Amino acid sequence: MPMLVLLMLTLSSCEIVGDIFKAGAYTAIIVIVLVVVLIFWLFRKLRR
Repeated sequence: MPMLVLLMLTLSSCEIVGDIFKAGAYTAIIVIVLVVVLIFWLFRKLRR
């Protein structure tokens, strides 16, 4: 709880929203790469 209060006092809301969107963008890139790799792997498995 003290950590939450510290974050609320030190970060502005714009910084928090920006950090959330950055984390979301990085997560989306990782998920897209994993899906593409999975599709290629399945395609190679089915061709054999």
